[in-house]
Amino acid sequence: MGKLESTGIHYTSDAHIYPRTDNTNGVPGTTATYTPEEKARIEKLKARDQEVRTHEQAHMRAAGALASGGPNYTFETGPDKKQYAVDGDVQIDTSKVPNDPEKTIAKAQQIQKAALAPADPSPQDRKVAAQARQMEMEARNALRKQQEENQTLYSANGQRQFPPGDILIDVTA
Repeated sequence: MGKLESTGIHYTSDAHIYPRTDNTNGVPGTTATYTPEEKARIEKLKARDQEVRTHEQAHMRAAGALASGGPNYTFETGPDKKQYAVDGDVQIDTSKVPNDPEKTIAKAQQIQKAALAPADPSPQDRKVAAQARQMEMEARNALRKQQEENQTLYSANGQRQFPPGDILIDVTA
């Protein structure tokens, strides 16, 4: 078992030789080979890279304008010296819309949709979705309270009611 650096060939104990597509020894025109373990690692990294990119793109599409920039990836260098995405995230604005429960409800629903968009949501994705559900419930309660307060201000015939002691000035005269 040894390595012949000048030709870029890698010998393994079981005599399997796989051609490399990179030029790891720096000599133009030469090729190298991968061990079965390296080849398996490259295939695993390629699959993970595709999975991570698909996952983050699903978040991006569903988040729309709530996404702050593009996906962020963590890379790992494979035996072939290529960079493979092994983890990622998308920054999403999860803040409430101040003084507007209706818009907050809509935003919370979009956050939930974005968090759960991938085919296999991660534990962090599920946590974000749960926080968005909580935000939606709070906004619904605020909206209900706001509607109840507005309802008490108007009589059955649609006329505004004024609490006792308020002074009403007619400015139409």
